[in-house]
Amino acid sequence: MSKINHVRLENFTAFAKLDQALSPGVNVIIGANGTGKTHLLKVLYAATAITTGEDREKGFARKLLGVFNPYQARMTRLIRRQQGLPAAEISIVREDGAKLKTVIDNRKADVNDVRVSGETKWLSISMESAYIPVKEMLAHAPGFLATASKREIAFEDVYVDIIKKSFLPKLRGQPHDNRKRLLNALQKAIEGKVIAKGEHFFLKNSQGELEFTLLAEGMRKLALIWLLIQNGTLLSGSLLFWDEPEANLNPSLMGEVVEIILELHRLGVQVFLTTHNYVLLKEFDLRQKKGDAIRYISLYRDEQKAVVANASDSYTGIDPNAITGTFSDLYDRELKRSLGGLVE
Repeated sequence: MSKINHVRLENFTAFAKLDQALSPGVNVIIGANGTGKTHLLKVLYAATAITTGEDREKGFARKLLGVFNPYQARMTRLIRRQQGLPAAEISIVREDGAKLKTVIDNRKADVNDVRVSGETKWLSISMESAYIPVKEMLAHAPGFLATASKREIAFEDVYVDIIKKSFLPKLRGQPHDNRKRLLNALQKAIEGKVIAKGEHFFLKNSQGELEFTLLAEGMRKLALIWLLIQNGTLLSGSLLFWDEPEANLNPSLMGEVVEIILELHRLGVQVFLTTHNYVLLKEFDLRQKKGDAIRYISLYRDEQKAVVANASDSYTGIDPNAITGTFSDLYDRELKRSLGGLVE
């Protein structure tokens, strides 16, 4: 297995030109709404998904179509909207030197006309991965896969894929000590273990079995991570893409979530996540240990309204940091109110 170490996007969705080196550990992507955080996660995930399972037959162009689900399946809708509508280019490079390059022509909307090169070498190595979307899906698992296989439904591939990953059976044998420690930490956080009965998921604890539809959504996401570790999806050499881990999660659990992500990184999992949350961001800063590889990628719009990026391997180097800036502004306003307007 190998990790992704570089991505270049040109005229793709929100990006005019992104040329970004990636960390082999944890990549934390921040930015205002509409700066392409989720799009970056999706394009990288699509590149990993085609190396395993049934997606190998799809190829990168069709996986992009499934992951983004553009209107009327027109691939040209993934080209950045601007005068002239030039072609979009995607280039993703792996540690072993494999390079997956894609061109979406502005005159050809059909997925069959998308030009992909480097796919043969790219597919020579399996890259086990999982994408956790903002919307939790385990509670909606019953009947979902059967419907998706027969009907045209308005769900991107990421929702179908994560349910399939969840249904994978437990690995044989006893888990390694590090993996066991992670599972135990998650069991403590969710106060139980996850079991499946057919297509229904339950949380089993001392009080019995509680169906997922009755669990808080944040707890269901932690339960999903437990499943992915237990069934071997998240092992050394795999990749985790997590869109806004903080969504619907109590702030008191943020530290545990960050610790679990860091432990996965220490086990050899490459992680990509997006966040709008100050507590989550600060927990990475406070919990990072010597040897941890964390890269903060800040997406923002320049004077021409094009999305660009600044990256830093330290929390203090994040620039711009809209999350911390907003939090500091709230603190200043609270202080000013407490002092009765004496502070200017």
